[in-house]
Amino acid sequence: MTLPLKRLMAATLAAAGIASAHAQTEIVWWHSMGGALGEWVNDLAAEFNASQKDYKVVPVFKGSYDESMTAAIAAFRAGNAPHILQVFEVGTATMMASRNAIVPVAEVMKKAGASFDPNAYVDAVKSYYTAPNGQMLSFPFNSSTTVLHYNKDAFKAAGLDPNKAPKSWPEVALAAAKLKASGHKCPFTTSWQSWTQLESFSAWHNVEFATKNNGFGGLDARLAFNSPLHVRHIENLANMAKQGLFVYKGRGNAADATYVSGECAMMTGSSALYGNVKRNAKFDFGISTLPYYPDVPGAPQNTVIGGASLWVMAGKKDADYKGVAQFLAHLSKPEVAAKSHQRTGYLPVTKAAYELTEKSGFYKQNPGTDVSVEQMIRKTTDKSRGIRLGNFVQIRTIIDEEMEQVWAGKKSAKQGLDDAVRRGNEQLERFQRANQGKL
Repeated sequence: MTLPLKRLMAATLAAAGIASAHAQTEIVWWHSMGGALGEWVNDLAAEFNASQKDYKVVPVFKGSYDESMTAAIAAFRAGNAPHILQVFEVGTATMMASRNAIVPVAEVMKKAGASFDPNAYVDAVKSYYTAPNGQMLSFPFNSSTTVLHYNKDAFKAAGLDPNKAPKSWPEVALAAAKLKASGHKCPFTTSWQSWTQLESFSAWHNVEFATKNNGFGGLDARLAFNSPLHVRHIENLANMAKQGLFVYKGRGNAADATYVSGECAMMTGSSALYGNVKRNAKFDFGISTLPYYPDVPGAPQNTVIGGASLWVMAGKKDADYKGVAQFLAHLSKPEVAAKSHQRTGYLPVTKAAYELTEKSGFYKQNPGTDVSVEQMIRKTTDKSRGIRLGNFVQIRTIIDEEMEQVWAGKKSAKQGLDDAVRRGNEQLERFQRANQGKL
């Protein structure tokens, strides 16, 4: 073979290689995972990308959950939405109402011929993201629930049993008093106060957060978290705040950092804080169930879902959706889902992932990591299945505003809850008018 011919063949092969590389379809995934969880998301994408050559998932951090959801809707209207959008659970009803902007995940998987069995997912998780017609709308990804995190070293220093977490709210108050007496300036705090102290609190005690089965029964649901039990609980927390036993550290997950640093000794928050605590805490830590009031009939029941799911955005090519389906199928693999659960503290979204984790001995080696699972796999009732309300992001902001007035002593617990319900119901009425007939 002559030299020029060899060069021509080499150039042709090189060009073919470039063309092949360029043929790789990019799947853009917008998410809201920062820090250690952001590294987890990047690793998931990298593992999938390395497992095949046709698609490349590109994870893009787009700020907080509400920021990314707002940005995605604007991007959809402009014709440049991502393929996949991570949406927190309070945005579920809003996404369901945006039917023209999304493609149900069950439809995406079916058209792509990808393996997809809704019954493989944990019931409490599956039902939350399923439409009234039984079709699964979004892909369960990072589902979490509320738990009690506590500092075992601080418990020892206060003369408390480090292996015995407070199970009831009266026990939390007693433990907080001992922690304060031992010099702790922040005995107890909470992140996501609406989620932990009202939403999960309601389900855990089998009482309504909102009428119409917490919104699952229709758009005419109205808020109901100003019952005597709710008032009693918020009043107790307000009294703890006055005594320096409960220290409010801000909205969202602002309190997380104060627990991980050791500043606050106990915290109600997400089970998904586990990965951060394991990696960064300089103290021995424990995880326990959400506290409850023992005198309430039926308590404890089950806690509600938190975290987020993955929604597939509309307007993409069929070839793109095949890549989306392959990626979601990859995330569903028992070994992948189990690894994610063990790394982050998020729930194992499939039953197979839970069984794999249990068989591996992970729960025995890491006490407390099964608390979230045990809380969620209990049988649900019409009051504890979850909460699906329109304009829920705005309602949570209203609750934050009113609870801050209560913690500051500017409003009574009853006044704060009554005002939150009144203002929140205005948001529900607005959503009902705008979306009647869509859901």
